[in-house]
Amino acid sequence: MSVEPPAKPPVKPPFRPRGDGTDVTRVGLDRRPFGDLYHAMLKARWTSLLGLLVIAYVIINSLFAVGYLLEPGSVENARPGSFYDAFFFSIQTMATIGYGKMSPASTLAHVLVSIEALIGLLGFAMATGLIFAKFSRPTARVLFSRVAIMSPRDGVPSLVFRMGNERANQVVEAQLNLAMVRNEVTVEGERIRRIYDLKLARGRTAVFTLSWTAYHPITPDSPLFGATPETLQASETAIVASFTGIDDTFSQTVHARHTYTYDEIVWSGKFADIMKRTDAGERIIDYSKFHDVVPS
Repeated sequence: MSVEPPAKPPVKPPFRPRGDGTDVTRVGLDRRPFGDLYHAMLKARWTSLLGLLVIAYVIINSLFAVGYLLEPGSVENARPGSFYDAFFFSIQTMATIGYGKMSPASTLAHVLVSIEALIGLLGFAMATGLIFAKFSRPTARVLFSRVAIMSPRDGVPSLVFRMGNERANQVVEAQLNLAMVRNEVTVEGERIRRIYDLKLARGRTAVFTLSWTAYHPITPDSPLFGATPETLQASETAIVASFTGIDDTFSQTVHARHTYTYDEIVWSGKFADIMKRTDAGERIIDYSKFHDVVPS
């Protein structure tokens, strides 16, 4: 009877700095529990925000329900000692519904109703403002290619990647900035993370509608001149692309950012052609091939 060797634990992939600060754990800051609550809620996912609002709504109404039960008979037409009736009376009060079946019948109940009505007004106002702020915040639907390619462009070695506009609209006065982030050691022996600007052949366009193939010519004055896959990995190099423009639908500035780590750079090939024409002459852009790399 053969004994199978124990399964090897999964190998943890090596850490790859993204270069945009999103992969850094911040410690040592003097953080207050609710010091930046509004910003945290704006950044939270919709599911997290709605879940938090529902939990807060239930907890507050439960606390007021317990308050109404402190004095028997404080809520008229409510069953004695019924948390169910007290809880839903609290909901009617906070939402200023007032069906008329249950009503406050004591001084304590009137005081609690007054406090709860004020909390309800303030709470609904803040929740409405927060939800409106999340809805009205402009976002860019910019699709970045999964990889960047080192390939010749007009006879010059270049770093090439492309972007696509996922919305059927236009982004006017679009601008693109490219930076390289890598580890270096100063003359004094200090290890630092240094940022270099990479010059694009075209860093702005009047209208960004369909796709944009951006490239950085690797000339002798480029920080990438002479780079190899080994040197990029050794210095943990990352390429950060930052896009801004004015959405013609919202008439507001939108932005997007993407980072390519050293192992997301392909050293040969070219992007597949995504523009086609039908027999009738109609132009079609095929986003299913947006990330495909073919031999050059």
